[in-house]
Amino acid sequence: MEKPQQFFNDLQSKLNQALESLPVKDFEKNAKAMLNQGFSKLDLVTREEFEIHCEVLAKTRAKLELLEARVAELEAQLKNK
Repeated sequence: MEKPQQFFNDLQSKLNQALESLPVKDFEKNAKAMLNQGFSKLDLVTREEFEIHCEVLAKTRAKLELLEARVAELEAQLKNK
């Protein structure tokens, strides 16, 4: 008679083998492959790239605001002369 632990290990192994051979597993794998292929054709960026670009844009916007203020200040000085 088998030990209960060995019985459950064998059962788990057989269940895993059965699950791997099911068409659902193949469908999942094929669906992921099709989605990845479809996404690769799109012009997408990763979340990390998006966040980096947002940071760059925020810094550029702040610098632009400073430059606009400086230009306005210089224009005011020219008008007063």
